[in-house]
Amino acid sequence: MIIERQQDVTVAATSVMERTSDPRLREIMVSLVKHLHGFIRDVRMTEAEFREATAILAEMGRLTTDTHNEVVLMAGSLGVSSLVCLLNNGDQGNSETAQSLLGPFWRLNSPRVENGGSIVRSDTPGVPLFVNGRVVDPAGHPVAEAEVDVWHASPVGLYENQDPEQAEMNLRGKFTTNADGRFWFRTVMMTGYPIPAGGVVGRLLKLQNRHPYRPAHLHALIFKPGFKVLISQVYDPADPHIDSDVQFGVTRALIGNFVRHEEPHPTEADAGTSWYSLDYVYRMETGEAVLPRPPIK
Repeated sequence: MIIERQQDVTVAATSVMERTSDPRLREIMVSLVKHLHGFIRDVRMTEAEFREATAILAEMGRLTTDTHNEVVLMAGSLGVSSLVCLLNNGDQGNSETAQSLLGPFWRLNSPRVENGGSIVRSDTPGVPLFVNGRVVDPAGHPVAEAEVDVWHASPVGLYENQDPEQAEMNLRGKFTTNADGRFWFRTVMMTGYPIPAGGVVGRLLKLQNRHPYRPAHLHALIFKPGFKVLISQVYDPADPHIDSDVQFGVTRALIGNFVRHEEPHPTEADAGTSWYSLDYVYRMETGEAVLPRPPIK
């Protein structure tokens, strides 16, 4: 098609997309071209802005490494990650779900830990946290023999792959639920933290007068054949950024009950007289058990 006016570009590009043999890819590409061209017209993008936008995309690619994913960080900061999650879970966004963002720090092959064990592998000063989780199916029945991969930031707000002071796989572990769908372990109370802000995402946040903080949370990835992999984050409602998460990940269903106790722990004498407990029920949805691609190695 010979282009005679700017409207012809969209017609030509759309017609090419419509030749895509795979039906789903065809649907995506046709919609992408229509909305992308519509966005460019809506904001009347200048040539200088276009060059800057392509440079930013290239920079995000260069900033993505084995330990950091700038593209995932940007998707979360625009609310895209949360929107995709909610559209695909909880009856397509019509009901509450324990599903949440994978985030940029999940790693494969976390060490296996027996129920009741600790995931603290190096000197990590902090108030002890005792987690009691239960995994159930849509009807509330226990899901036994599920693999539960947990990870979280340290009390100074860093994941172990960001912090040379922490041991390899510190504050990470993989558990197996018992016949009642339960798993339990000991760790230290996490804190909220700023997302990495030294790149494209950080510059955007400054331009928008936004803070870079995520509220304190515990990650879990739960795997069991016959169920959709459950990726979850449970948030501390006492965190000062609970209602302004930079990644838009906090939903009502994901707010946990982190209880602070000022008394000796009933079974762990070395826990001192100040410790936290968290009890949370993870509800899985039936589906295909497919692990996501790790954002970092």
